[in-house]
Amino acid sequence: MSLPDEVARLKREALERIGKTDSLASLKELQVLYLGRKGLLTAVLKGLKDLPVDERRHVGGQANQCRRQLEEEFKQAAGRFASPASHTLIDPTLPGTGQRLGAAHIVSQTIDEICRIFYGMGFEIARGPDVETDYYNFEALNFPPDHPARDMQDTFFVEGGRLLRTHTTPVQSRELEKRKPPMKIITPGKCFRNEAISTRAHVSFHQVDGFLVDEDVSMADMKGALVAFCKAFFGEGLKLKFRPSYFPFTEPSAEVDIQCFLCRGKGCRVCQHTGWLEILGCGMIDPAVLEKAGHDPEKYTGYAFGVGVERPAMLKYRIDDIRLFFNNDVRFLRQFI
Repeated sequence: MSLPDEVARLKREALERIGKTDSLASLKELQVLYLGRKGLLTAVLKGLKDLPVDERRHVGGQANQCRRQLEEEFKQAAGRFASPASHTLIDPTLPGTGQRLGAAHIVSQTIDEICRIFYGMGFEIARGPDVETDYYNFEALNFPPDHPARDMQDTFFVEGGRLLRTHTTPVQSRELEKRKPPMKIITPGKCFRNEAISTRAHVSFHQVDGFLVDEDVSMADMKGALVAFCKAFFGEGLKLKFRPSYFPFTEPSAEVDIQCFLCRGKGCRVCQHTGWLEILGCGMIDPAVLEKAGHDPEKYTGYAFGVGVERPAMLKYRIDDIRLFFNNDVRFLRQFI
């Protein structure tokens, strides 16, 4: 029997057997038998190499056409055995499958809570860019180019002489330029510092800074606002204290510590056995900052403060590693829904 006749015979035989197949498993076995790598059609086509070139081209095209036709027949036959379950309609009488709803991240929740407290005291909210100029991030806040205080904040610099802001206080610089006193503003946002990541520090974190500028503003006004905030956020039971500190844009400056949540002032690993935990920095706005923004420091005074978001959240919710805020572990995040 010639090679073309053998190809035609295999085609008729395969089509006849496809029509009689009664299961998907049998159909697959039949497909392997005829079209597999070691199948009957493949074996026959090995004889092409013995044919003259012109005849080989003609028979090869005929064989390929046969293969395509058989593949299409196998595909259509497989459709007869498709699982009915794949076409099952929805039963509206069945109870629905509950879907877990999303929620605000614990950091976002903490920012919202801090902002609500200060909003209740009459502060309005202002925001600024994450990528800042050296002027607003440093110089307008009394950091001269050669000032050693710039080393307090390891900075990420980007192209064009710009940088990722190291605090949200640059928004204060911008608002002081745009407005006239009185002004009472908080500035929430993300900050960046080139620091080693650890349980207590991260290269990316959040702050809520705030400031008030008006006539006859004193440290007593600042202390009253911050004590009210601490009691509203942490509760009435904990003690807090103000201690002297240094910031280039405030004078005098202070830091606020609260009694350690875990040991209640007795000393533990979290508070480094001091019994106290730092939560914010504050101070009276340096007259040079007001003057640079175009305000008369003889007429106006003001105070400023900065609250880190992750630290208060860690204290309030007993979180012992700041990296948990950024790891996107759903098991951790679901605790705060």
